[in-house]
Amino acid sequence: MMDTLILSRIQFAANISFHILFPTITIALGWFLLFFKLRFQWTGDLKWMEAYRFWVKVFALSFAMGVVSGITMSFQFGTNWPGFMEKVGNIAGPLLAYEVMTAFFLEAVFIGIMLFGFSRVPGWLHTTATFLVAFGTTMSTFWIIVLNSWMHTPQGFEMIDGVAHATDWWAIIFNPSMPYRLAHMLLASGLTVAFVIAGVAAFRYIRGDRKETVRSQIRVGVTFAALLIPVQILMGDMHGLNTMEHQPAKVAAMEGNWSDTDGNTPLILFALPNSETRENDFEIGVPNMASIILTHHAEGAIPALDEFVTEDGEVLHPPVGKVFWSFRTMVGTGMAMLLISWGALFFLWRRKPCEETGTDRRFMVRHLPKPLLWALVPMAFSGWVATLAGWYTTEIGRQPWLVQGVMSTAEAVADVPAPMVLSTLLGYLAIYAALLVAYVSVIVYIATKATKDEPLDSMTPASGEAVVDAISREDRGMAPAE
Repeated sequence: MMDTLILSRIQFAANISFHILFPTITIALGWFLLFFKLRFQWTGDLKWMEAYRFWVKVFALSFAMGVVSGITMSFQFGTNWPGFMEKVGNIAGPLLAYEVMTAFFLEAVFIGIMLFGFSRVPGWLHTTATFLVAFGTTMSTFWIIVLNSWMHTPQGFEMIDGVAHATDWWAIIFNPSMPYRLAHMLLASGLTVAFVIAGVAAFRYIRGDRKETVRSQIRVGVTFAALLIPVQILMGDMHGLNTMEHQPAKVAAMEGNWSDTDGNTPLILFALPNSETRENDFEIGVPNMASIILTHHAEGAIPALDEFVTEDGEVLHPPVGKVFWSFRTMVGTGMAMLLISWGALFFLWRRKPCEETGTDRRFMVRHLPKPLLWALVPMAFSGWVATLAGWYTTEIGRQPWLVQGVMSTAEAVADVPAPMVLSTLLGYLAIYAALLVAYVSVIVYIATKATKDEPLDSMTPASGEAVVDAISREDRGMAPAE
């Protein structure tokens, strides 16, 4: 049986992997909801209100799942990792408290108005509530990323009797990796939601739902994805350079570079890192490319794993295989995002004759090739895949440290029998699997149900949609419907 440390690490990884799926959606979806609401107010076009009404249900579901899964993760600081708070709680505790005070309270106050205030508050107040909820999710991300980044690049503290004490909160908050990590995460969330919107709308379109709101959601999702992915690639490069400066062992593992410190290092496309021989098996690489990417020079030297083994044989670098492959999974998914989004935008941008108007028009969803339309459906999950792979790269890449250079992971683990940890781990995995299936099933259900709904402007008060219709008219400054 695996020991307590490994089982506790797997359990925390399972918790954070499940939890991060939902904030990844809510962070950006809040801003997309604000976009739909403002578009409706500016144009008076009901297709934007239909989009808002559909995606606010997904937001509510994701928000609830994120809050519940976040609570269980916090419990593990006490049950599995008491050493973490004992040693660095003076810094981690206040940062988590700032998140609760500035973000969670904001979301908790205004999400009720956002979800249930269509017919109960003025339109401007409902729009303001949507903005504040979106702002709250972003602030929550900020504080969590601050703490996570500080664990990677700690500064602004001193150790007194083995306990970290803050000496400079500005240095703690604006630690060297925080700006890059925050931007990388926000862009990842934006890409995740862009592909979710495009994928779910493509699913509805394929099932025969050709309403204007569905076509608009495909266009919005594809356009935002195509705009964000090159920015994310640039930010990923900057984040990688920052990591090479502050956590060179992680970059060495990402590149699978065991011993080459002379420059002209190849970019390894495929390999099976072998920790026994400390070499790569079946390696396929592009000459000089790793040096060019990381140093912008073919002769540039990059970190090697052998530099992080002490003279007595102690290994101070992360497990290579996991970091190597999770990094390639993230990059490969990003390349798929680039190809799919730019391909779809290319076909949307092409001008073609429109049968209804008799003129050439752009951005007609019917111009998308069917294979590309089908490809958008599974790509709805691509953001989750890339985000999880990225988190595994950065978190496993920090090992054996829990707080880089300050505290090892082994120092923080609780003295709990391994069978006890295993039993709770199996319980978590079973519950998370059931909840994930339920979550995806609910989204498929509401998407399927939406294909049968009538457009808002064809509804009658007797259909039960009179509330939204009334709010729609109020927002547009129109008289109530008779």
